[in-house]
Amino acid sequence: MKKILIIGKNSFIGSNLKKFLSKFFSVDIFSYENIIFQNEIFFKKYSHVINTSIHPYYQKRKYNEKFDLDLKFIKKFKQINFIYIFLNSRKIYTLKEDISENSKKKPKCNYGNNKLTSERLLKKILKKKLLSLRISNVIGKKFILNKRQSGKLFYDNFLEFRKIKKKLVFNNEFKDFITIDQLSEIIKKLIQKNINGIYNVSLGKKVYLSEIIHWLDKDFFSRVKFNNEKLDSFTLSNKKLTKTINISINKNQLKKFCNKLIKK
Repeated sequence: MKKILIIGKNSFIGSNLKKFLSKFFSVDIFSYENIIFQNEIFFKKYSHVINTSIHPYYQKRKYNEKFDLDLKFIKKFKQINFIYIFLNSRKIYTLKEDISENSKKKPKCNYGNNKLTSERLLKKILKKKLLSLRISNVIGKKFILNKRQSGKLFYDNFLEFRKIKKKLVFNNEFKDFITIDQLSEIIKKLIQKNINGIYNVSLGKKVYLSEIIHWLDKDFFSRVKFNNEKLDSFTLSNKKLTKTINISINKNQLKKFCNKLIKK
């Protein structure tokens, strides 16, 4: 039986992954602070390590190795024979439609630059022991409050805007979303098949803000005016991923997830 270590017990993705993956594997979850001081013997029992933790300065500042928790971890335990799952971001790419893994990399923010740098450094060290997932916007509900979280997700921002009672105006951009349930299922399948390499993880379809807001909350939707500007629109191609693990990811799954999310 595969044994999985998740680092980041209070993170949104980490806590959700622990709940989901525990149905299929033996899973341990720890904070980064508790795991970094272990010795190499401790890690020999794990087939996969997923790091969902992040230093708050990693997102806000230019790249610095001391804020790169992935690289610090791997430099210390690089001799261990596990597959390391690196959670990368769609922000490493130039914005356009149908972005493939080989598309131009031109990050527009520190976070994107830092993630791209981390991936390149990890690949040099780990080679075939690296699985890098370039993930689009993940939507889902947190069930652990993490005051140290360094950035807000789309759903966090949506909940804040939802409190505003006056009429709002949004650009009706299209994005590429994926639910936390879809992401968890994808990671499960990648682990089962011992996959390595670099993959976009996304719905692979245009989802307009007007659509997803309507699915989430029809009352809030009625208070929003959408214009036609699409300055930050993008979609990721997920063809490489879906072919590798033979999975169907569709827009109807996202719609059903959003319909239930506010009610939970």
